[in-house]
Parts: sequence; structure tokens; C-alpha cells
Amino acid sequence: MSYFGTDGIRGKFGQLPITPEFALKLGFAAGKVLKQAYPNKKPIVVMGKDTRLSGYILEAALQAGLNSAGVYVHLLGPLPTPAIAHLTRALHANAGIVISASHNPYFDNGIKFFSGEGKKLPDHLQEAINKELDNELMIEDTANLGKSVRVNDANGRYIEFCKSTFPYHYDLRDLKIVVDCAHGAAYTVGPAVFRELGAKVIAIYNDPTGLNINENCGSTHPEKLQEAVLQHQADVGIAFDGDADRVIMVDKNGEQITGDHILYILATQGLQKPAGIVGTVMSNMALELALEKEGVPFFRAKVGDRYVLQGLEENNWVVGGEPSGHILTLDKSTTGDAIIAALQVLTVMVEQNKALHELVKGFHLLPNVLVNVRLDEMIDPYEIPALVAEFEKAEAQLKGRGRLLIRKSGTEPVIRVMVEGDDFDEVTALANQLADAVRLQAKAA
Repeated sequence: MSYFGTDGIRGKFGQLPITPEFALKLGFAAGKVLKQAYPNKKPIVVMGKDTRLSGYILEAALQAGLNSAGVYVHLLGPLPTPAIAHLTRALHANAGIVISASHNPYFDNGIKFFSGEGKKLPDHLQEAINKELDNELMIEDTANLGKSVRVNDANGRYIEFCKSTFPYHYDLRDLKIVVDCAHGAAYTVGPAVFRELGAKVIAIYNDPTGLNINENCGSTHPEKLQEAVLQHQADVGIAFDGDADRVIMVDKNGEQITGDHILYILATQGLQKPAGIVGTVMSNMALELALEKEGVPFFRAKVGDRYVLQGLEENNWVVGGEPSGHILTLDKSTTGDAIIAALQVLTVMVEQNKALHELVKGFHLLPNVLVNVRLDEMIDPYEIPALVAEFEKAEAQLKGRGRLLIRKSGTEPVIRVMVEGDDFDEVTALANQLADAVRLQAKAA
């Protein structure tokens, strides 16, 4: 069996595979594979985490496993996922590990690997780790154990890297920005980047307890940021998720700027148009139509930043992302980075001397309703004939005016039911009707 999902290994802490015992074994297995890949030296792994309480336990277990296999570990502490990708490269490590469940609640956690280039771990190494997990944990040579060291200036290194993606001849002195840190990994570095570029920053939800990550805040609950922007009469609001690889923005009127809006801005409003944009099957139809009008090629990948990245590399493009705010700018960073994505939008605002709402003037998303159906056990909705019939009926109803997308989450037992079209009431009714049908059939399965 493969323990790896679309975004590493993820689940509820205390239940397999997110247990201390498994993390120890995983660390050892990963260490063994790295030793085989780099036989002439002691491999180095960079490891960071978000602010979840369980991160301390998984960090200690992974570290013990890696050290037991003869690997050196550089501990970064709480930092955004993209910071760990960057520091893996900057510190010339052989791999990076992130302990985070991103936008999930505090009781979940996850383990994700980066290659030495700060990209997703190649499939062959992932498969090798999977295979190694079947073997017993045997320490063969106690003279060749690894050590762990703490990297004390990790925060500063990453802040400087983020700032380097913003044009040096510009600053943010005229902007008041509310930054929602989701009580997550960017709680210190996020506000610091914008402050150091001159902005007046109001940081909210930047007091992690280990249990409050993503709790009614951050990019998954942008309504809190919308309220704060209006309250403080700010120019811009920026919300991260727990590990700061997703960003949602808010304009001065309190209107939400999603991942689709951000891609529209980066594709059409800057000084240079990108060669093309990669979205996903979830990207709103309005984005596709707007890019077509501007003559910017658009490609839909499967859901997940892994597939967006794949689409970018295949087309030799640099900008892509998801409506959830997972934005990749490969000329700036190897992975989705919320702070860097926000900085690219702020760059366009400054160079065009326009407010955020002016950059999206005339761009309106088609009504879109997404219902997440949480199940006790995952089912494949396309294997149930009664559901397939329901989906086909809905597609026939929307033909030429909208679309339907039913997909399984890659990270949790959730079926996502999305309906998009030109009539809000119609798509809402259809989405709820189909979600109820999925719930009913799941119970019967």
C-alpha cells in the first residue's frame, strides 16, 4: 500500500499513519533511502512545521528516525511550507520535510517531503520510502548515527528571500495592510515581510496556541479578514492558511479576491503578460473566458498543486494556481507561496498605481457553489449508477450555461460537489440536491 496521498501523508493525529511510532519508522525509512541515493556522504534533511501541538511529537519522532539511519537534521521550527522548500535549497540539503496539515483543523497533521531542489519529492524516491517502510527498523552501525542542529536564523533568511521577489525600487509605504496569519506558520514572518517593505501592518490571528490553527480564521474563513479591513479602513487584506502556501486577499471595500482573481491580475494587469496560465478543473469559467479575450493561453490541470506544477513544467510556463489561493510563480519560488503570491499582486498595484478593486474591474466570477460532503468512509461516486444518473441529469440541465464537477478529496474523506452556471439560485439548488444524493448513497453503500 502507498501511504502518500496527493500532498504527502495526512490524517488525524494519533491514528495511523499520523502516529509517533509511524513517524519514527518513516524517518528511518526516508533516511535509509537517502543514504542509498547519496552513498558517499551523510545526507542532510531540513525539517520545519506549522504551529500544531502535535508537531512537536512528530518532529521528535521523525528526527529520531532520520538520525538513527545516519542522516543529519537541520531543525527550522515553525515556518511556512514554502520557506522550508526554499531553505532546503539554500542550505544545500538533500531533502526537506514539512510537518503540517495545511488548512485542516488542529487535530489533523501531515508529513510532506521536498527534494533537494525544493520541489515535490520524485516519485521513484517516494516509492522507495514506501517500500522501505515494510522492512524492520534495524540499526546496523551505531558509529554512523546522524545528529540534529537547530537553524537559528531561519526566519530572517526566509524574510529576506520573500523581499527579494518584490522590485527593489518600489515600496509599500502608502499601504495599510491587514494580515490574517490563521494562527499558523506565518505568524511572525508574514507581517514582518510587509512591514519591512514599508507597509503599515495590522496583524490578526497571530497568537498560536497549538490548538487554534485555522480556527474560524485564515484563508478558509476570509469573512474575518473582510470585517477587519473595513474596520481598520485598510487598503488591502491578506489571509494565509495554516502553513502559508495559500493566500486569499480582500480589497478596501471588503470584497474577496480569490485565487482566480489573483491569476487574472497576474495574467492581464501587470507590465508583462505571462506566456500562459495553468488553472485546475475547479477554476471558474470566467477566468478561462477573460484570458481567452486577452490572448493568454489557459490550461486546466487536475486539482492539487502537484498537478498545477506539472502543467507549468510541461508548458514551460511560470504562473498557475487554484481558486483556493494556492498560487505558483515559478520564476520566484519552486512551490506555492502565499507571501510571495501576495507580493506579486502588490507589485502590480504599485507599478500601475491602482487600488486592488481597480485591478479586477470588469472581472466577475460565474455563480459557483461548492458543497463538501464529509463521509465516514470514502466512496467513489462514479461507481454508483444512481449517482451517475443524477450527475448526467444535472449536466443536461446546465448544458451550454455552466458545468458540474464531482471529485474526491485527496487529503480527507470528503466528496466535493461543485456546480457553476449563470443563475445563482439554480446552481445552489442543484449543488445541494446532488450533495444530498451523495450522502444518501454513501449511507446505503
